[in-house]
Amino acid sequence: MSETQSSASPSPTSPLSGTYPDTTVYGAVGDAVVAMRYAALADEYEAIRHRSAVFDLAGTPLIEITGDDATDFAQRVLGRDVEFLTAERCMTSLVLTADGAVVDQVEVWGREDGLLLAGSVGAGPRLLEHLHAEAGNGVSITDRSDELALLAFEGPYAWGVVGRLIDGELAALPFESVVDASWDGVDIVFARTGATAEYGYKVLVAADAVEKLWTLATAEATPAGYEALELAMLEVRQPITRFEAAGADVVEMGAGWLVDITKDDFVGKDAVQAAFASPDTKRTVGFSGSTSLPERGAAVLAGGEVVGEVVHAVHSVALGTTLGLARVTPDLAAAGLTLTVGDAEVTTLTSPYVTPKSWSTPII
Repeated sequence: MSETQSSASPSPTSPLSGTYPDTTVYGAVGDAVVAMRYAALADEYEAIRHRSAVFDLAGTPLIEITGDDATDFAQRVLGRDVEFLTAERCMTSLVLTADGAVVDQVEVWGREDGLLLAGSVGAGPRLLEHLHAEAGNGVSITDRSDELALLAFEGPYAWGVVGRLIDGELAALPFESVVDASWDGVDIVFARTGATAEYGYKVLVAADAVEKLWTLATAEATPAGYEALELAMLEVRQPITRFEAAGADVVEMGAGWLVDITKDDFVGKDAVQAAFASPDTKRTVGFSGSTSLPERGAAVLAGGEVVGEVVHAVHSVALGTTLGLARVTPDLAAAGLTLTVGDAEVTTLTSPYVTPKSWSTPII
């Protein structure tokens, strides 16, 4: 991934980029160019884990599925069971190809007239192409990414920000709830959901109304970029598909919880079942301990023998060392083992690798 200062090309994806500070660093995430950080990574990360952060999730594909066969279509293309998903609920699912490759990880928001899929940042073209290829005559697929904007609030005190900015009652909604509401006379869709295991909320608003909401939100919470978000996701083992899905099946990713193999059928089910049944399918495990960042694909050794490869690694602000994921042989996918990456010894970990403060912070 390349990064550029805010004065350089390519052009940012977000309509809010004109409000970003001059210190903003951009990076390419799939087909999107997003704010990787606005200022210091450590400060943005600290807001996520100890206070409250707000994210501009520009580049998120927002795809509406409607029509007489919308539910049946969604049931077939989504790995999770959405047959009884109501208009007041949301859930997370994988979308797979027939051979089990991951197309994307999506949030599925129930709507009165169908479903809304919120995909991974920068993954819109691939997701749309797949959905159109699978759709029949009774399904309408509409890309609403240019019409709508998505903001997220995460952190142990994000509920306070939601209360002051929008509505205190929304802050205490049950997890994975979706509510139609209004803010400043503008219709919004509000969901209690997130990706960092801190208190999380998302607001879907018309693109032409998002700037005012963002301006007020950044006065209440610290704006955080995609770098801090992905670090916090990694720490609680939330899949980051752009790093983890390439060349891996669902089991190798450790994302079995994002498919329901008890469903009668879904695209990719046979491949997922075969991966679960295979004794040779590799597993993904977390590790820490290296003083330098190993490259993606770097060999992982045990007793001098290659047993896997590095999937993704970053510097952890909280741990003060490298935190990464390795894909290894099944017998080594356990915590507390010493492996070698490059010239460094690393230790495998049990997730979450960092305990979210929200787990011990009540909503009051």
